[in-house]
Amino acid sequence: MEKKIKIAVTGAYGRMGTSIIQEIKKNKNVILHCCIVKEKKQEITIENNKNTNIISNIEQEIKNFDILIDFSTPNNTLNNLKICKKYKKNIVIGTTGFSKQEIQIIKQYSQYIGIVFSYNFSIGINIIFKILKQSVQMFDSSYDIEILELHHRNKLDSPSGTALKLGEIITNNKQWNLEKCSIYRKKETTNIRKSNKIGFSIIRGGDIIGEHTIMFLGKGEKINISHQATNRNTFAQGAIKSAIWLHNKKNGLFDMMDVLNI
Repeated sequence: MEKKIKIAVTGAYGRMGTSIIQEIKKNKNVILHCCIVKEKKQEITIENNKNTNIISNIEQEIKNFDILIDFSTPNNTLNNLKICKKYKKNIVIGTTGFSKQEIQIIKQYSQYIGIVFSYNFSIGINIIFKILKQSVQMFDSSYDIEILELHHRNKLDSPSGTALKLGEIITNNKQWNLEKCSIYRKKETTNIRKSNKIGFSIIRGGDIIGEHTIMFLGKGEKINISHQATNRNTFAQGAIKSAIWLHNKKNGLFDMMDVLNI
């Protein structure tokens, strides 16, 4: 019988942490070894009423688990990343809101350990990334491009990492500069819309898990490419799939598209 991969999870009491733990219980290839939290609030049951280790210091258990799944905050993730590098532990990162400098740090650490860093772990959105890469060149400068994203009221980063990734795919394929061509909607008097720009519109409210739409607006027609997440478990499943895929990698920086081989 193949040995199960021992997973450590950060933010176990949070929305994503809870979903990841639920999905680990369903997956025959992995086991929840420990949870890293700021402070212990309640026990977390793995199976058969057996409680998992709940710790506040990752170094207490880092020698005993195989891989870390981290959906937390940039500062917390970078601290965990430093420890993972020290002990040669691979990490799956679903945290968003990193600065350019922080992303460079992640890239540097990937020389020493394996990292899957993705803005979105759902299979569907990564298929849309692929579709967008293949189709964006078909739209000439007569089409205006808008990205609309909606998330729950507690989401901190804006625009979402996924929206920025969509913008990055478009600008890379069109050889534009993302910073220079981005328009972030706000209250103002604007001039006539210029070509070769990407407009970002952001909605925060309620408990929306995540919705993204890319619009290509031409003369007499509009083409929408959309994705709607209806359950956080889809992200959790992708994170676990990434952990299994990453387990035996020595080092390197990967994303969900690498995991899915698309």
